[in-house]
Amino acid sequence: MNSRHENTVSLDLERGRRCGFPEVVYGEGKDVATLVDIFRQLLADGVSVLATRITTEKAARLRETYPGGRYNELARTFRIQATTPAVDAPHDVCRVAVISAGTSDLPVAEEARETLDWMGIDVTMIHDVGVAGPHRLPAHLDKLRGVHAVVVVAGMEGALPSVVGGYVDCPVVGVPTSVGYGANFGGISALLSMLNSCASNVTVVNIDAGFKGGYVAGLIASQNRRRQQSQRAAEHH
Repeated sequence: MNSRHENTVSLDLERGRRCGFPEVVYGEGKDVATLVDIFRQLLADGVSVLATRITTEKAARLRETYPGGRYNELARTFRIQATTPAVDAPHDVCRVAVISAGTSDLPVAEEARETLDWMGIDVTMIHDVGVAGPHRLPAHLDKLRGVHAVVVVAGMEGALPSVVGGYVDCPVVGVPTSVGYGANFGGISALLSMLNSCASNVTVVNIDAGFKGGYVAGLIASQNRRRQQSQRAAEHH
């Protein structure tokens, strides 16, 4: 490995023990040699790799070194399972729903889903239920029962998180997307709409930040896992 890449990589290998989940690799702006070096260090520490914003060209080259790596072209994520999984709790303990307003929002929704799956969270996907067809969301409300958080991905006017927030008793993480015509301003209109939500349980992450929306929802859901583990430990004593 070229020493130039070795000297630019300084991983936080204690993050999983300190914050609950390990470091995630932001792939944009990193060349393949640097990514390979980062992956090597993470896997050596027993950490399953999640890299975001990976192009198809980079993924093809990464597979030369890691043929078992899983690439989601729509989400632009690359994942490698460590020998010892970072999360070994049952998936049914933590549940999150990811809702997308339209099919144009799917890449961001898929990034959220891949993030949650990497975190060991059971994910329910609900697609194409934007406010232009208001009858569509109520048909899926039974899927939202018992979830610990909901990620809502929407562009255009960004109204869907407020609607979802009025139906559920858990946090709703709005993810505005850059989908929309000129006055959408690359997602700024959707972002501002979500920030002004009248639903008290709605919070918002950055534009097109599927990873961030999934990660925040996963942290919320994982608190349930910790509570159950503490309860079981107390019962055994």
